[in-house]
Amino acid sequence: MPPSLSRPGNKRQKANLYGQRSEALAALLLQAKLYRIRERRYKTPGGEIDLIAERGNTIIFVEVKSRLSAAGAGEALEAVNAARIVRAAEHWLSRHPREAEKSCRFDVIFLAPGRWPRHLINAFDAGA
Repeated sequence: MPPSLSRPGNKRQKANLYGQRSEALAALLLQAKLYRIRERRYKTPGGEIDLIAERGNTIIFVEVKSRLSAAGAGEALEAVNAARIVRAAEHWLSRHPREAEKSCRFDVIFLAPGRWPRHLINAFDAGA
């Protein structure tokens, strides 16, 4: 019988569960801002995009960074691998050619316990 995700036993399982919860919270935040969630945890051979959302005529590729303290937000932004996310976005766009005419942007959502989520709109561009 596989281990219960409600009570994970090792650090990797705990980190994975924390990440899933953070992404779910970020998705709720975006939905409250009238974004439509298109994909969650979109996996490509070169990486993963946490959330793909749409609002108006814009496709938004979202990286979710959660830290145990708000002080880690700057460090989390440095940890964003923009090139990997851009490659994954290009992969998604190649699979959805009708969406290629829409504008795209890359956002980052920071989460920390006891703090409001911080949504950094257009955190980097595709040339990053």
